[in-house]
Amino acid sequence: MTNDHPGKDDKDNHEYNIFRDSLVRYLGYANEVGESFRYQFPKLVTPSYIVSFGYCFADAATSGFRAYNEANKSDSPNAIASSFVSSADVLVWQSLASVMIPGATIHAIVKGSRFALLRSPLVLPTLATTWLPTGVGLGSIPLIIHPIDTFVDYLMDSTFRQVDWINSGSGDKKPK
Repeated sequence: MTNDHPGKDDKDNHEYNIFRDSLVRYLGYANEVGESFRYQFPKLVTPSYIVSFGYCFADAATSGFRAYNEANKSDSPNAIASSFVSSADVLVWQSLASVMIPGATIHAIVKGSRFALLRSPLVLPTLATTWLPTGVGLGSIPLIIHPIDTFVDYLMDSTFRQVDWINSGSGDKKPK
């Protein structure tokens, strides 16, 4: 079984993945956009998280299906386990790297920007104090993606991926 998660693409043996190689991947960023517009359109925040988590679940299901088919091709008795582990890996990775950590980060950036502008000794027009934090939040999205992905890769490689989920019933660590 391969670890079929977003942060570990094998460039030499790369198979097209609609969730990572097309514009569909931007659905994972819907919640960051929702967080950026939280103060203007608060009713859109929850739907933006629904879209992002839907993307995570769809990617995880597709990964599990692919792992199951690969395991069946090689007549592995662990096809279902491979499918489950692959799905779980992608779901955890996507939930952390695409939704939870970026959402909390953008929320903090927008809230902090808004706080700073409201407490500023400068008298700014209402339009500026309303929309500047949104612009800062939106502008921060491209800057936070790669550091968060790298951190989540490190976290997953140090924890979840250390366990040989398929070949050990007790959850023993893989030999290095």
